[in-house]
Amino acid sequence: MLKKFLKIGAALVAIYFFISLPAVQKKFLYPFPYRTTVENYSARWQVDKFLTIAVMKVESNFSEAAHSQSGAVGLMQIMPETAAWIAYQLEETPEEIACDIKNLHEPETNIRYGTWYLAELEDEFNGNDVLALAAYNAGRGNVREWMTKNHWDKNFSDVDKIPYAETRHYVKSVLHCREKYAKLYGTNDLVSTPIALHELRFARLKNLSL
Repeated sequence: MLKKFLKIGAALVAIYFFISLPAVQKKFLYPFPYRTTVENYSARWQVDKFLTIAVMKVESNFSEAAHSQSGAVGLMQIMPETAAWIAYQLEETPEEIACDIKNLHEPETNIRYGTWYLAELEDEFNGNDVLALAAYNAGRGNVREWMTKNHWDKNFSDVDKIPYAETRHYVKSVLHCREKYAKLYGTNDLVSTPIALHELRFARLKNLSL
């Protein structure tokens, strides 16, 4: 019996070390699909690419066909009405808006909109990842209400104080994934944008052409 337990223990240790290998984690646990598109739009909108890919993983686990009960669509789970608002902010023509909403499942469109929206939320909440991610999940109106009610400022960081259990779990999951992606795909690329730059970013976002 002891030998059996020792064999099981040895097997578990071997499995642990195997799944800890960076190459294994990249292939099975933290892949980076759509990397070029993610990097392109993250650079354009000036948002951390590892945050973008982490949001995508948690939102849809990289399923283009993902469709939530509430109507959120695609890789980054964009609501059609949110997509329409984003398109308006980007000054698309009515024809472009109609085409993009129709094709919201397509990775190029979904990542373009989702990354812009993530950058816009980062700007709104002064570069605070916790608040921006909470707003991505629960809505910016709810987050603003929580900030007012609970006297949170731009330095808020206690995820456990977020009222919605789903949003608490969401924010923790995205931040965990972001850390994993940064470690696996290059920590030198994970550079925080100084808060002062966020005051200038949104004005630039509106002026960038597609």
